[in-house]
Amino acid sequence: MKLVVVSAGLSVPSSTRLLGDRLANATAERTSADVQVVELRDLAVEIAHNFTNGFPGPALGAALEAVASADGLIVVTPVFSASYSGLFKSFFDVLDPDALAGKPVLVAATGGSARHSLVLEHALRPLFAYLRAVVVPTGVYAASEDWGAEGLVERIGRAAGELAGLMNGLAAGRSGAVPVSLPTHGGAELVRGGGFEVVPFEQQLAALRSE
Repeated sequence: MKLVVVSAGLSVPSSTRLLGDRLANATAERTSADVQVVELRDLAVEIAHNFTNGFPGPALGAALEAVASADGLIVVTPVFSASYSGLFKSFFDVLDPDALAGKPVLVAATGGSARHSLVLEHALRPLFAYLRAVVVPTGVYAASEDWGAEGLVERIGRAAGELAGLMNGLAAGRSGAVPVSLPTHGGAELVRGGGFEVVPFEQQLAALRSE
């Protein structure tokens, strides 16, 4: 498996990159995934050119392919004006709209004040829901005072565990689990495979019509 971190940090060193690395390490400990980091700071010029000419440069093309082929994604942005950075949004604007469909994504952000923590729910989560990604329940926000304080390590571990669980589940499904149809009450069938049990939607509708 491959885990890709997209970091929109601008400074060197960057607290955004640091948070991305800690999330990636915690996730990699729970999976067999190789980690690749995409630094958007290095792609800023090619992203701008992509908007004007419609074609990605070599480095941007490789980054887009890495994200599209990843089994799991960690995205981390600094907070500017109570939202994600323009560079962060621009990268996902040039990404193929279908590239993240069904892909597990962990959202994270850094900022100077804890007051910006709602950026996870008000900006990041809606963006990746629109792109049809599967966003893990726990997002991680790190304000300046959070580094070294109680709670951040626990939030990182919880979010990484959720992402690893989704990645491992998808990998198990690809490994050859054969779906098995089992009868259930009401005439619907239960499809089992890859560790999940799903009642097909059309069967649920048929059951409702018969009642």
